[in-house]
Amino acid sequence: MSTATAITRAEYCVIACAEAWRDNGEVLASPMGPIPSFGARLAKRTFSPDLLLTDGEALLVGLDGTVEGWLPYRRHLTMVTGGRRHVMMGASQIDRYGNQNISCVGDWERPARQLLGVRGAPVNTLNNPVSYWIPRHSRRVFVERVDMVSGVGHDRAEAAGVTRFHRLPRVVSDLGVFDFGGPGRTMRLASLHPGVTLDRVREETGFELSVPAQVPATREPSAVELRLIREVIDPEGLREREVRG
Repeated sequence: MSTATAITRAEYCVIACAEAWRDNGEVLASPMGPIPSFGARLAKRTFSPDLLLTDGEALLVGLDGTVEGWLPYRRHLTMVTGGRRHVMMGASQIDRYGNQNISCVGDWERPARQLLGVRGAPVNTLNNPVSYWIPRHSRRVFVERVDMVSGVGHDRAEAAGVTRFHRLPRVVSDLGVFDFGGPGRTMRLASLHPGVTLDRVREETGFELSVPAQVPATREPSAVELRLIREVIDPEGLREREVRG
């Protein structure tokens, strides 16, 4: 592929986020942030046409992001508790089991930094699929132990006996894609974005990561998908502002 049309890291991230909703059927896709939103729109335009798209809060949106309807809070909660939603959230911290923190950094009694609060993360993670998007992969985010549990990981869900509807399909970062197919349902490297080395991922991860014998590269967007990303979904190139080169 020529330099003029070379696929950027941000575009690999869009396609990796889109893949989170493959084969989901008719569910509410709730992406948080630009690149997950672009991924959800790409998925609906291509391999997951039955998705319902939301702005992440109370509105249903079309393929171009324009408002198409209102989603009352009671109906939204019905979809959440009934498992008819797949949200892609962010994470200020995440550990090997998928426990996520968006509440505070530091000791609960005197945190060094106050963040969003727990919000709906516990209900999300115990009732419907939850994936994560992390635009800056580092040891500050991928930690040995989260300072506070907001989203529930595999170890805590199992300890509490609430695994029936608990599902964490994938984590996408600016370095690669991860799932929880490691020993004891711990985080495993699923693919590396082109240009990223295994050593780089290990260096930027604050816990021992499960790594298969052969690590594939994140799949390239097709010519059609690339055109949709660049010309239809994100012609302003906002994706490039979220992911470093």
